[in-house]
Amino acid sequence: MTELNSTSAALLGLLHEGPKTGGQLVAAAAERFNGFFSVTRSQVYRELPALAEQGLLRLGKQGPRSSQQYAITAAGKRAFKAWLNTEPGPDNVRSPLILRLVYSGSLTPRQRANLVQSAREQYVEQLDEARARAKAADNPYEKAAADFTVAYNRAVIKMLDAIPE
Repeated sequence: MTELNSTSAALLGLLHEGPKTGGQLVAAAAERFNGFFSVTRSQVYRELPALAEQGLLRLGKQGPRSSQQYAITAAGKRAFKAWLNTEPGPDNVRSPLILRLVYSGSLTPRQRANLVQSAREQYVEQLDEARARAKAADNPYEKAAADFTVAYNRAVIKMLDAIPE
């Protein structure tokens, strides 16, 4: 059995809930993991055929506009459980915002202010969504992840508020 990467594991986890198309997986990942793990459309569409080729997924029903459903197999469930039982290794933070802020000295003061204000608005919106998810979480593990997302968004907003104009 090949070792799963985090994106493949995220998709297998989502497919435990039932068959989904690539588009449905992208949407489910954004809703479920928003704030602590990103999954892009290109990653989903790259991973799905590889997982099917490894026998971890099977093709499901063909949907409208040639969309393809995928369902997790017994081998996929075993691979996912094996992945869950491995050491997670270091977290890798990839923040386009932080990267932009690092290089924001190349911007005009007005451009920097726009960057900070735009980011702040996005993080306030994400904070509101995260609070709602934390309030609605029905198991302690989802609640812990949702609480982390709330704290993360608060921390980013605090950092943005500390940037001098």
